[in-house]
Amino acid sequence: AYNLLRAIGSDSHLLLVGDIDQLPSVGAGDVLRDLIASDVAAVVRLETIFRQAANSLIIRNAHRINQGLMPETAGEQGGKGAGEKGAAEGHEPQSDFYLFIKEDPGETADLLVDIVAKRLPHKFGLDPIDDIQVLAPMYNGLAGVTRLNELLQEALNPPGGRKVERRIGGRTFRVGDKVMQTVNNYDKSVYNGDIGRITAIDVIEQTLSVAIDGAPVVYSFLEADELIHAFAISVHKSQGSEYPCVVIPVVVQHYMMLQRNLLYTAVTRAKRLAILVGTRRAIQIAVRTNPTANRHTALDWRLKN
Repeated sequence: AYNLLRAIGSDSHLLLVGDIDQLPSVGAGDVLRDLIASDVAAVVRLETIFRQAANSLIIRNAHRINQGLMPETAGEQGGKGAGEKGAAEGHEPQSDFYLFIKEDPGETADLLVDIVAKRLPHKFGLDPIDDIQVLAPMYNGLAGVTRLNELLQEALNPPGGRKVERRIGGRTFRVGDKVMQTVNNYDKSVYNGDIGRITAIDVIEQTLSVAIDGAPVVYSFLEADELIHAFAISVHKSQGSEYPCVVIPVVVQHYMMLQRNLLYTAVTRAKRLAILVGTRRAIQIAVRTNPTANRHTALDWRLKN
């Protein structure tokens, strides 16, 4: 923010478009919130849900979550096909927001994999790797990012045939895997959060080739620690991105991270379809938990003075 403002001429106008209800930045600072709180800048809040958005449960539920209300769903399912109960309750079968109920975290993970690998592709014609992104609140646990990646890799890109694979740093990388760049690498022109697919593994040259935004990026095996599997990623890692469909495990086991801004951020990553898998109790914890973790930056005070 400092460098941006420094680079703008004093005769220019700056328009910032953002959302202070999402998760705060990982690094220090709270620039947008402080600018709004200072009252020195003109602020316009977009609060009206227009007719087109009103038909979307994703949009309506984003507002409901922000207001501390439980999201509406097109029927809660305990393993039934998405939309069956929704149609019976008067919702359109092709709704864009669903809740699948499972109490046990391990069963939640198994159901989630089934939804991603079979049900959504069959019902909505979605590619399970390119169109669907699993977003989890935490890395640990039976329904956490780490275990979900193992299960999803096995379901969506199993070993066999002529697929080349290599175990590096305790993880098995396989041709066809979905991976994410975790640090900015300016030499390769790839950045933290970029997602791609492994297209080749050369065990002789000891390199991985990853297609990111259609461009091939080559990593040596020693650089593979910059990559993580991305069949499932954390909600924090998803910020700034959007996906045709998101599937979100919401289990009480993740209670430490179940907060309103996290659930709101996860749901608003979805363009076409949002699926929650877990329990109503876990969703209630997230909706009701709205921490006021103020960052003492003093920026708003300095702007006022």
